[in-house]
Amino acid sequence: MQTVVSTDKQVLAGSHVGTEDQGKRETAEGLAHLLADTHTLYLKTHGFHWNVTGPMFYQLHLLFEEQYRELFEASDEIAERIRALGSPAPGSYKELAKLTCLSEAEGLPSSAEMISQLMNDHEMVARTIRWVLSVARSTRDAATEDVLIRHLSAHERAAWMLGSLMPEKEPMTS
Repeated sequence: MQTVVSTDKQVLAGSHVGTEDQGKRETAEGLAHLLADTHTLYLKTHGFHWNVTGPMFYQLHLLFEEQYRELFEASDEIAERIRALGSPAPGSYKELAKLTCLSEAEGLPSSAEMISQLMNDHEMVARTIRWVLSVARSTRDAATEDVLIRHLSAHERAAWMLGSLMPEKEPMTS
């Protein structure tokens, strides 16, 4: 008895439009934006770690250090994934500044403003990840999906932790 194996190229190619190389390029471009956001957030968090003051100094100093170390490791992993896809990883501040959607801190914010900015930035990076994840899924790039899902979880956790430090707002009364 002979076994017949279907090798339908449409099934193997997936549902994305274009070539496999095009899919890799699109995923690498999305990852370049994520790398820029991650590195920008790393720099901001590290700067806040150095400059935080106030009654929550010690707690925030340690939290910011934990977060900037995670962001540094994430930047390296994202850049390596870009290289694995066959594209160069942006490596200069100028290149990264063009690609990021995050903004630098103006002056030296209060500790409460630092918390707020970092929380909002982690939420923004999570949105970037979801966008790149949709690209990776459309090209059936499971390895990139795996990297992105882990980083999405880390950013959601960081935003939640930072948000937990924010003073609760008084409920609005009618």
